[in-house]
Amino acid sequence: MPIDPYILLLLGTVGLAALLPARGTGADVASGASTAAIAFLFFLYGARLSTREAVEGLKHWRLHVTVLACTFVVFPLLGLAARGLEPVLLTHNLYTGLLFLTLVPSTIQSSIAFTSMARGNVPAAICAGSFSSLAGIVVTPLLAAALLGSSGGGFSADSLVKIVLQLLVPFLAGQVLRRWIGGFITRHKKVLGYVDRGSILLVVYTAFSEGMVQGIWHQVSAVRLAGLLAVEAVLLAVMLTLTWYGGKALGFRREDRIAIQFAGSKKSLASGLPMASVLFGAHASLAVLPLMLFHQMQLMVCAVIAKRRAHDPEAATTPVPPVAASRIAVGTAPRSD
Repeated sequence: MPIDPYILLLLGTVGLAALLPARGTGADVASGASTAAIAFLFFLYGARLSTREAVEGLKHWRLHVTVLACTFVVFPLLGLAARGLEPVLLTHNLYTGLLFLTLVPSTIQSSIAFTSMARGNVPAAICAGSFSSLAGIVVTPLLAAALLGSSGGGFSADSLVKIVLQLLVPFLAGQVLRRWIGGFITRHKKVLGYVDRGSILLVVYTAFSEGMVQGIWHQVSAVRLAGLLAVEAVLLAVMLTLTWYGGKALGFRREDRIAIQFAGSKKSLASGLPMASVLFGAHASLAVLPLMLFHQMQLMVCAVIAKRRAHDPEAATTPVPPVAASRIAVGTAPRSD
């Protein structure tokens, strides 16, 4: 059961923010750099998404609708159902973070990696993750406005404007410029991957620095964290079960069910962290804590499931869907998306 090295970097960044939080002018500089990093991050997302592949992926519309329903309907409903755990098991801020976790889009890279490992429909996983990330730029803030309201740590209509300016506009700019820069991004995808991760680390440092300065970490105890982990374990187990057996009930083939399970049960750290930074401000550190924990949990559990799926007797007779290596923008190892 792998521990993602990037999670260790994230934890190290949290530790750095705890020991040396950005204050005063340093906080202003860090905030400005974080805003620029978020915009550049989503610009790269837009430049990477192939419009042609997205159009081809529409052929599997039933699968994509199923994944989107799991991501933006079933997950949020489960998050709302968990409201009864506040304040007995979860504090208000931890529950707000848990609910926000259920609103963010699915992953791309790790969904592809686990689907490939389990001998599932890799092209479908690519498109499902891409569609979810694209939809999340609009759907996540709208759901946050409806479900979180004023409890979102300063969430307001201005936050929606910030989402559009910092996330959607750069994404669309990347799509427009993809024709000219797509080749460059493909050739340098490894280097730009480090830029991705570095941008997210900067966002984490800025968010947790603000949290330290505001003193909100005194609100979290070890008992509350243990309760949060237990709730997230149940949430992940429910979604893994629903996506697998729900796919079967809907008549999907085995390889499609694998793509549905891995794309429909995950939440994106790469998309969720920048959005939380925009939506929650100084409260972003507690808001993203449930997402960071859930991310590592989903990697560990899905790695085990993918290996078991690959050795199912049915897998031996199921051909792996062909997909050109050049169409997969990542390797076979899961990433912190």
